[in-house]
Amino acid sequence: MILNTTHKIKGHKQIIRDLVGRSFTLLESFQMKGVGSKRMIIEEVSPNLQSFMNVVSDINYANIELRTNGILIFINKGLQNFTWIIPYYQLVIYKTNGASIHAQGKYIHFKNNITFKENKHFFDKMLDEKIKYDEQYNFQNA
Repeated sequence: MILNTTHKIKGHKQIIRDLVGRSFTLLESFQMKGVGSKRMIIEEVSPNLQSFMNVVSDINYANIELRTNGILIFINKGLQNFTWIIPYYQLVIYKTNGASIHAQGKYIHFKNNITFKENKHFFDKMLDEKIKYDEQYNFQNA
């Protein structure tokens, strides 16, 4: 689900909390050494995400925030902000020449440059959180 979060709307906070859980507390985020990524350059998006990108040849940026049950991808388009809400059970990550995040029939591919390499630790942390979430529903080893 993608929300226009340029302006604060009361219902958006509840929708986000229902889909991806609460944000981490200050103590938890210190223990995890941060829950947000640095700004990354978007190289390519799926056709159904194209309307959220800049039309002119501007560079598109996004950053990611970890939540207890999913992630939020913040996309900037001019003066507007959009938030793509992805629960962990829908999240698929591919590491090919950068990183590609797929969910809900959409994808976003981040450029493999210095800003992406600075976020390697963050992507490892995101994968660890997804694995922790998926282990809750692993009934084969019970």
